[in-house]
Amino acid sequence: MSGKIYVDAAYKSVNKYTEELCGDRVEIVRNDDCCIVVLSDGLGSGVKANILSTLTSKIISTMMEQGSSIEDTVDTIVHTLPVCSVRNVAYSTFVILKIGYDGKTYLAEFDSPGCIFVRNGKLMPILYKTREIWGKTIKEARFDVEVGDTLTIMSDGVIYAGIGALLNLGWSFENVAEFMAKRSRTETTAARLAAALSETCCDLYMDKPGDDTTAASVKIIPYMPVCLFTGPPQNPEDDETAVCDFMKTEGVKVVAGGSTANIVSRILDVKIETNLDYIDYDVPPTAEMKGIDLVTEGVLTLKKTVDILKEYFNNPTERKNIDEMDKEHGAAKLAKILAEECTHVNLFVGKKINPAHQNPNMPIDLSIRMRVVDDLISVLKLGGKVINAKYY
Repeated sequence: MSGKIYVDAAYKSVNKYTEELCGDRVEIVRNDDCCIVVLSDGLGSGVKANILSTLTSKIISTMMEQGSSIEDTVDTIVHTLPVCSVRNVAYSTFVILKIGYDGKTYLAEFDSPGCIFVRNGKLMPILYKTREIWGKTIKEARFDVEVGDTLTIMSDGVIYAGIGALLNLGWSFENVAEFMAKRSRTETTAARLAAALSETCCDLYMDKPGDDTTAASVKIIPYMPVCLFTGPPQNPEDDETAVCDFMKTEGVKVVAGGSTANIVSRILDVKIETNLDYIDYDVPPTAEMKGIDLVTEGVLTLKKTVDILKEYFNNPTERKNIDEMDKEHGAAKLAKILAEECTHVNLFVGKKINPAHQNPNMPIDLSIRMRVVDDLISVLKLGGKVINAKYY
């Protein structure tokens, strides 16, 4: 994994007050070599702006992913976008951020507020070169990023926040940059950074945004593996093999299930100490075991974890989804590890059927551990995690 970085990216958009559609659009595309983030701001607001920004971001992200040059991409945009009948222009600003997994980064901007680059809590200068492409003035920059760096791009609505309300001239780019430099020291993920900036803009607008407002943040993260062991192996003779495989694999160690924890305890000869405090009566308490980072109950906790992760991955910048993962019960702790402290998940799954799960009085969706594990794998893939599953 030497030299390879990973990209955590998220965005939050807030519609202009009274508008049903957002005139800004963000596309995040990942392939084997890089992550591409495109933000587009369509002319005006409402339906027309939404169409312009959607077309622009889709065209750019698709062409850049396929290796097209910036010249060909801009040419396509210029000759594709519909022309506004009132102003006689096909106008949509854009920012392209292409980050290779080797750290090589390409930034291109057309008529946008700019990009905020923060390293170790300090603002980093971006050295731009300007050129004309099909009558458009494009600012470009190439630089290297490293683990811990954050990058934030935005629409005009961010820097104009507060005009006519709390501020005379809005929130300047410099003020936003200082805010993001400060928050980068405390916010651990791209979603939390984007949410913090968006929420501050809403406060400045007094919850009545005068423009579509979008913030997209990127955080450069290292390889972060998590190992999750759940379920006793089908054959008891495989208990030791499963535990050895689990322990020798690099990563944060999580054990889910009482029977599974007992197996780990026996093989490793370590005690299990159950936490008797119920943080949430819907989620069984956790336990402590030397050498294991988190010990939880099995099916009920995993099911709750899946529910939390589904909500989070569908909208990672929604404050209530972030707050849910900050709770202290076992499912929230596991969800937070898998969502925010993880790039790869190594699953070690025992296939022995627990007789308790066959109780006809239990809800059908809790009857089989394997179904919950399958749901967990699906939702983790939705979140962009790399999954490796081993069954016993």
